[in-house]
Amino acid sequence: MKIFYSDASPYSTKVRMAAHYAGLPVEAVVVDTNANPAELLAANPLGKIPTLLTDDGLAVYDSRAIMNYIDRQTRGALYPRNAAKRTEVDVLEATADGICDSLLSIVYERRTRPEDKVHQPWIDRQWQKVERALDHLEANMPRLGKKPHAGHFALAAMLRYIEMRFAGKWQRGRPKLKRYLTRFETVFPDYTMFKG
Repeated sequence: MKIFYSDASPYSTKVRMAAHYAGLPVEAVVVDTNANPAELLAANPLGKIPTLLTDDGLAVYDSRAIMNYIDRQTRGALYPRNAAKRTEVDVLEATADGICDSLLSIVYERRTRPEDKVHQPWIDRQWQKVERALDHLEANMPRLGKKPHAGHFALAAMLRYIEMRFAGKWQRGRPKLKRYLTRFETVFPDYTMFKG
């Protein structure tokens, strides 16, 4: 199996960490989506990452679809069976992924437009979403037991990404989130492999 990914992509980090934790053997293949790599486009017509390509040629894409595939292949390694607990994990994953969506909107706005065309009100709106969601997470920090779940991986990947792209701009007033990656590393010591 292969996962097509970019090291900077938080969604790629999430699925790669989860596959490693769950013991699903995958080859990680770095791709540059801007170059339209043939192997990626053959698997995913959208040309997006991450994309998982199974040994029998099945292409699974969108990070949450991949997470669910990993969970099914590993008999529930990433999501709880209890419906209420599963919903909590799903919401945590959606919150972390949603923060990444807003952060990427900011990055792309700045990266793809000429400086005089950058729409600051759009950036400000995305950052407001990020701040609200971070404050929500700080006030409702997920419990981190001995066994991490999909939401924990999503949160770790998001924090890695926000620190990479917005270092020093998110920590103030959020001590629990600041400490999360250190705590996460105690239950998933292999996190160091994915720090980038």
